[in-house]
Amino acid sequence: MPEALTQSRHLEQNVYFYSLGRKFVDESYDVPEEAKQIMYYSLAIGHHLGVVDCLDAVLKCSGHEYFEWISGLDQSGEAFRKMKGFLVFGEITIYPEHLNMLALAFDRIDSRTQNEKSQQLTSGFIDALGAIHREPTMYMMIRGGR
Repeated sequence: MPEALTQSRHLEQNVYFYSLGRKFVDESYDVPEEAKQIMYYSLAIGHHLGVVDCLDAVLKCSGHEYFEWISGLDQSGEAFRKMKGFLVFGEITIYPEHLNMLALAFDRIDSRTQNEKSQQLTSGFIDALGAIHREPTMYMMIRGGR
């Protein structure tokens, strides 16, 4: 494991896995009638102009549990590179284009090498990835907090 990750300040935080529950247009965002078409176009291409994302925590663990969990991944692989981003930046976002890569990588971990918490995280994470697969406008954010 890279030394910088074992010294990450994010290890001392809780880690929350937030999944997009729903989106709505912020009614307080005043959009002139002639600009509504621009707003609808922006929504269609994914820009968040006056849109509020409602994120729900679907998983939670400590920073140390997160570290142990991702340690089961191939450390030279793309999934490990993506997931270690939390320990580097304190936040990562998982979009539909990450789903297959992450699901395959976590599915490859031999559950006999994982403790109970890591097994729960793997199962819950793969379930959350499946929900994003079924509804591609969803995404997941992994953030630290107290």
